[in-house]
Amino acid sequence: MTVACLESLTFGLGHLVRAAGRLGERLLLLTRDPAYYAYELDRLPDDALDVVVTDTFDVERTADLLRRVPGLRGLISSTDTWTLAGAALTERLGLPGLDPAVLRLTRDKAAVRNRLHDAGLTRGRAIDVAEPDCQARGLLLKEAGLPLVLKDTAGTGSQNVWLIRDAGELDAALAEASGRDLKGRLFAEPYFSGPVYSAETLTWDGRTRLLGVSSRLMSPEPHFREEITAFPVAFPAPQRTSLERRLDRVLAAIGYTDRFAHVEFVLTADGPEVVEVNPRIGGALVGEGMCRALGVNVYEAMIEAALGRRPRLMEGDLPGGPAVAFVLGYPAAPGVFSGVAGLDRLTDMPGTPAWYPVKQAGDLIEHLEDSRGYAGIVYAEAETAELATHRAVAAAGALRVLTDPAGREAPGG
Repeated sequence: MTVACLESLTFGLGHLVRAAGRLGERLLLLTRDPAYYAYELDRLPDDALDVVVTDTFDVERTADLLRRVPGLRGLISSTDTWTLAGAALTERLGLPGLDPAVLRLTRDKAAVRNRLHDAGLTRGRAIDVAEPDCQARGLLLKEAGLPLVLKDTAGTGSQNVWLIRDAGELDAALAEASGRDLKGRLFAEPYFSGPVYSAETLTWDGRTRLLGVSSRLMSPEPHFREEITAFPVAFPAPQRTSLERRLDRVLAAIGYTDRFAHVEFVLTADGPEVVEVNPRIGGALVGEGMCRALGVNVYEAMIEAALGRRPRLMEGDLPGGPAVAFVLGYPAAPGVFSGVAGLDRLTDMPGTPAWYPVKQAGDLIEHLEDSRGYAGIVYAEAETAELATHRAVAAAGALRVLTDPAGREAPGG
């Protein structure tokens, strides 16, 4: 029996393979480029899974390919980029899956915000910016006020997000946005001040379990570059219970009845405000951290959900494990990635720190203001998320991500 995976997040494929095997399934990875998963594939036996290279954006071709897979029982689509393609494929092939209309809604950040506003679950509405011109400027200032955020309705990785604190920044952002190739459309929403977190949840049959909360330490304003994450954040029991109930209502309001979700929220002075709802497990090393900190392979729940079965992770106490933290490693300047200095230092540092590579030598790093710019991740563990953060930050401080600025001109000089 086979479960297909339409691309995957950078990390977690090994856990997914082991989860499938434990449940008696064979994993099939459909990908445009296996090199993207080099770190994970290099650590798996050659026969651990089947890998098929195809144009995963071509729904028709992928559907034809999957129809020829014997014993296909489920499909996993765990990335924002392929969410809608995955929804179309499960629908065409009659496989278990969420209502495609719900997944389309989650990929429209403006529509989600307005749905939550109508349900009384957020103080701010989204305002579409049909054309970034002077008329749009006046409408935004009148309806959203300042500060506000301009962003892409279908953006990922903090790309195409602008913090607007005054009229000058609004003019500059509208002008810049007019030259960008957006994945969706431009909209504005209120800027909620406070620390950012991500709730890692699992929902089945309309009931949500809060598995834990990840911290999300960001770069200084005005950018929203993700830098440090830790899991699980120690919320007081009453606050955690209240948050879980609110998340249950948030996901119910958008019709999200099953599977993992990665819900970003700001803890404001007036309580939590949802930023966006991602219909997947968390990216970077969030999944890895959940497996270690919760003491279970959470990817088994992903396989079970793909098969249309209630995940066992929905019930019972979890064994638990160390708290985890990781730091995204950005270079000091753009250029061609040439390596990491100081990796030998990690063996002498507490928390069993490790470097998880994302970029390969020779890759061009151009954008340092968002998550496209990190070359790898420094991971560490401890008894609490706070101590794990200290260890991960200390380990990251011993490393230098190296780039060759001159390489940006090659080839051609």
